[in-house]
Amino acid sequence: MKQILIPIDFERQSLLAVEQSYNLARLIHAEITLLYVHEQSGIFSGFFSSEMNKDILYKIEERLQELAAKVSIQTGLKVKTMMETGRIYSRILEISKDIKADFIFMGTHSEEAGEADTARIGANSSRVIRSSKCPVITINGKHHYNGCRNILLPLDLSKETRQKVTMAIELARLFGSGIRVVSALWSKKDDNIIMKLNQQILQVRNFIDEAGIECSAEIIESQDGERTLVPTILSYARRQEDIDLIVIMTQQEIGFVEFFVGSHAQEFLRLSEIPVLSMVPKELGFTSIFS
Repeated sequence: MKQILIPIDFERQSLLAVEQSYNLARLIHAEITLLYVHEQSGIFSGFFSSEMNKDILYKIEERLQELAAKVSIQTGLKVKTMMETGRIYSRILEISKDIKADFIFMGTHSEEAGEADTARIGANSSRVIRSSKCPVITINGKHHYNGCRNILLPLDLSKETRQKVTMAIELARLFGSGIRVVSALWSKKDDNIIMKLNQQILQVRNFIDEAGIECSAEIIESQDGERTLVPTILSYARRQEDIDLIVIMTQQEIGFVEFFVGSHAQEFLRLSEIPVLSMVPKELGFTSIFS
């Protein structure tokens, strides 16, 4: 059975991540695992006795079980829970490996930054994304469409960027959605870059068309004053009003640096209100969800 792992801190973003997992879970016949990781550390750790800790963990486990039961009743999906202790990002990655997770869904941040456990899960999002062997879907916005009408596929000229095309096609087939291919550049006056981008876009579009997926493709120019191309791409996505998922790679071509998420990837994760699926390039562990 396919597996979807969802780290939970009971804040809005992680609960939205749970809701966003339902459609994909149904389509790939997946079981959902709700994971809570308790990390008691720092200057306040000594103030809690072992009995107080047991009481806190018991209440959290009770709340986790209630959430799992509610989700299962509402959706008919199989839902299980796990309670772990340790470093949040480490335990998420270890559990993901143990259960052979096909996807991880998680919020990018916590709204309540003052609480010991909930404050850290947001800070650990990038660590999970850059090291996960499976795709990670992050939820940053507050409202999301129930389903997936179109997938945005930003392309650049790196060879690794083409790896996400297969993932986009697999997801489009599952959801019955279209794919919007887009490349952004600083100026449309560079004929050499335009030629290369047009060649790549044509190849990708033909590949998607042959897969039987509805596809559009275009090159857009950066907006005045933008320091990177990411805001231009996100502005384009918002104007379309029917894009429900963005597929990106976590590393750019120049240097597969361990423990590093490419600057463009970081910007997408930080700025996008549309859910973002992040993939580690194949050399670093990505495999198809159907393999």
